[in-house]
Amino acid sequence: MLIDRNYWYYENMHYPEDPANYWGPEFNYDNYDGNLDIKPAWKYVGDVVRYWVQEYHIDGIPFDALRQLANYEFMDWLAKQAKKNTAPKPFYNIAEHIPDTNTVVYPQGPLDACWHESFRYFVVPHICGETFELEKLKEVLDPKRQGYTAATNVVNYLATHDREHLMRELGDRGIFGEAAFGRAKLAAILLMTAMGVPMLWMGEEFGEHERKSETVTQPNKIAWPLLSKDLNRDLFEYYKKLIALRKQNLALCSNNIDFFYENPEEKVLAYVRWNDEGSRVVVVANFSDKFLSGYRLPNFPASGTWQDWMGDTQVEASEDGLSIDLPEYAAKVLVI
Repeated sequence: MLIDRNYWYYENMHYPEDPANYWGPEFNYDNYDGNLDIKPAWKYVGDVVRYWVQEYHIDGIPFDALRQLANYEFMDWLAKQAKKNTAPKPFYNIAEHIPDTNTVVYPQGPLDACWHESFRYFVVPHICGETFELEKLKEVLDPKRQGYTAATNVVNYLATHDREHLMRELGDRGIFGEAAFGRAKLAAILLMTAMGVPMLWMGEEFGEHERKSETVTQPNKIAWPLLSKDLNRDLFEYYKKLIALRKQNLALCSNNIDFFYENPEEKVLAYVRWNDEGSRVVVVANFSDKFLSGYRLPNFPASGTWQDWMGDTQVEASEDGLSIDLPEYAAKVLVI
């Protein structure tokens, strides 16, 4: 029995120095069977991936706990197996590697993308009003500053099965009601306009606030009745408009982002996303608890008439800049 077990798994913990991330027997991706000329764990997992790709026509796989697996040679082979066996369409291999690292993604590493844990790690405290660190914000909004190459290299998120919903984070800090939902909208804008691929954990789009499950077997049903509440429904519609913007404006799919204005004292940050075809999206974010009336932005990316995407109004930018009202903990999304 032990011989058979050790054929597939490491005999002991692969990383005994990290017991918190040990969940049971770990496949031994180093073991080679010279008689059969195979690596048993490679063949088994490769067969599983091929089955899902060929039978269910999935177009991507998020690989869990890549830091614990820690075998880039195997992951490179497995990612290629997935793409080789798919239909003639893009296939997206994603690493859940915490903390995130550019070494696991193309061109340095074997996979296409990495869960961008640092996005959540630095954005949530800003939404909660605990800090204002411009350089950290800019790093996660523009992951090229962290060594990533392309927008498809990172998957941005505010919550996951391992992290609490934003509404829970706000509630734990005594922020409720309209104030919480206003900040959730600011977070949604950052999520949907940052460089990277946005990911929504179920219920985040309408203000789910239940704590995450403590165990993998503990049920955690979505609170669908929340959608009947005005604030929750309003947040849901807000997300729908932002998703529509991402689908319609390809500037948000590009690798381009420029922080054209920053004011550490007033806690204001503005950036523009664009593509070579001329699409542009500007985000002006106020991370303070003050309403900034008629706020002046010099060096605006372009003069002309801009559409306030979320407000369904228009604003005029001159060669001298733009004046705009910025509510507390809110952002404007301007499109031309």
